[in-house]
Amino acid sequence: MAMDVLAPTLRGAGMKSLMLFYQEVLTEVGTRCGVSTTHDYKTIMSRIEEEGFSFLTITLTNFGKDLEKGLDQGYVDHNLFKAFAFQRGLPRLFGGFLDLIFDRNSGVLLNTPDEDSIQAIRQLTLMFGKVKMQCTPERDYAALKRYVECEQEVKDADKFFPLYEEDFKRVSSLLFSGLFTRLDHMAYYGELIPKHGSGATADGLHGNAKFYQSDWPVRLEEYFPAGEYLFPNWRYYDASFINYLEPGSEVPVKVTLVPKTLKTPRVIAEEPTAVQYVQQGLLEAIVDEVSKDFVLESLIGNKYQEPNQVLALKGSSDGSLATLDLSEASDRVSNQHVLALLSRWPHVSGAVQACRSRKADVPGFGLLRLAKFASMGSALCFPFESMVFVTVVLMGIEKELNTRLSRSDIKSLIGKVRVYGDDIIVPTEYAQSVADYLEAFGFKVNRSKSFWTGKFRESCGKEYYNGYDVSIVRVRSMFPGKLTDSQELISTVSLRNQLYKAGLWRSVKYLDRVIEDKIPFPAVGPDSPALGKFSYLGYESQRTDRYLQLPMVKAAVSEATFPANGVDDRFALMKVFLKRGDEPLAKRHLIESGRPNRVRIKIRWVRSY
Repeated sequence: MAMDVLAPTLRGAGMKSLMLFYQEVLTEVGTRCGVSTTHDYKTIMSRIEEEGFSFLTITLTNFGKDLEKGLDQGYVDHNLFKAFAFQRGLPRLFGGFLDLIFDRNSGVLLNTPDEDSIQAIRQLTLMFGKVKMQCTPERDYAALKRYVECEQEVKDADKFFPLYEEDFKRVSSLLFSGLFTRLDHMAYYGELIPKHGSGATADGLHGNAKFYQSDWPVRLEEYFPAGEYLFPNWRYYDASFINYLEPGSEVPVKVTLVPKTLKTPRVIAEEPTAVQYVQQGLLEAIVDEVSKDFVLESLIGNKYQEPNQVLALKGSSDGSLATLDLSEASDRVSNQHVLALLSRWPHVSGAVQACRSRKADVPGFGLLRLAKFASMGSALCFPFESMVFVTVVLMGIEKELNTRLSRSDIKSLIGKVRVYGDDIIVPTEYAQSVADYLEAFGFKVNRSKSFWTGKFRESCGKEYYNGYDVSIVRVRSMFPGKLTDSQELISTVSLRNQLYKAGLWRSVKYLDRVIEDKIPFPAVGPDSPALGKFSYLGYESQRTDRYLQLPMVKAAVSEATFPANGVDDRFALMKVFLKRGDEPLAKRHLIESGRPNRVRIKIRWVRSY
């Protein structure tokens, strides 16, 4: 097998440090489970020599996913662990752990599989799966090609939507009539207050420069007139400042790639400043109104992942709830779905369509007219995908029950159905019907991450088996080589503290040595600004501040430098008028703004809690 092309850059001190850390974790979880790991480490080192770093980030990750499939179906067969040698019915690698989970001869799940061993294998195989790294050009191109292919699949699925449209409208009205009526009123009376986001935009405006935007699509005018949305009040109105854009001259969304894993990049779309500006106002109104509706807040998550995690735990304990996961979720919500969702509320529908980007500029593929509602990057992508998904979920439940749901029926599903983006929880008895309906709408159920037959459940970053938390700690970046590797140092401190809370204290000691080689690393409290170590024994005090009488430590602190990006005159006034909350704006907010262009580490005295 050819060595991964990134492997040579990871040899030397960086790779050695990672492998020494891996050896510590392997030894520690082996000791916890009473398993010898000597041969496992030799096998892993041999595979890395042959395949490179991708063995850790891709091949081992597939091992972890196959373990979850085996737990869900109740046995291991040769369709699983294809990249690994078998000894009778189970892989040789991590055989000591696997023998505590499955029967070696038959591959069948034991009556009482060892939860610590399940967590150990997951920790060892999945912890490098999401290291943020730049992909090869070939993988980048494949991701963009997949984006274009997905768009065609959305168009193909739209052909079948009329078969379900009336039921979709009926069920969505049961759910959202109150919400959409309130939003419709707000759109009609101009009560949607815009705001600028912190992200990048297709027209290249950042920070305070967004308040100088002059390009304004004509189709925004009906619900978001430039005279009211670009100026503090009509006294400052300047028609010559506004550059109205006809539909043919609008800036398309800019499809771009950001590092995610070695296997694939994340595809996002940067929206033009003007449409992102009003999208943010709509998003805020939707989230606020949902929070006032007990039923909707119980069924849809916009802010908090914990309710999904609690339900996943329950599903793993008693088997009553299933967890479903969708692939390419945001890219598969059709604009036809959203139009049907809002069909009875013309004003909010008009406002949403006015700020929806219709074209995307895809590197290497040119301009693409979009059938999808929005790509990841639109402020409206997440709330509308959640609303569409929960509607389809209830349609799937109706199909299984062979009856139409009433409002009281929907209320009875509180605590049993919940959607947070593409993380979906439903009663187990309806899981297959719901999955079938989701796929009928053109969505792609990720069967390898959807669970309802066994005792494994996964939702919103937490995993459980038989009521036991088998969640893991993930490595998010390479380890720092020097003090100026600020992001890597911050990430490694976070990794160390997560491992400490997970009880992997031998591995923590190794990371303490890595970090202490770069910076002072005292124990600090959770509210200290220092890059310090978490400890159940409390925080250190190296001296007391003579004025504030606070315990102090000498420690590293991360300091962000923001780009010079000034705003003044009427545009500064507009920024103040659009401010949310009671917290004051930053001291230099009129001079510098936007996302930090540099984060550096400084050593100084700082409070320890």
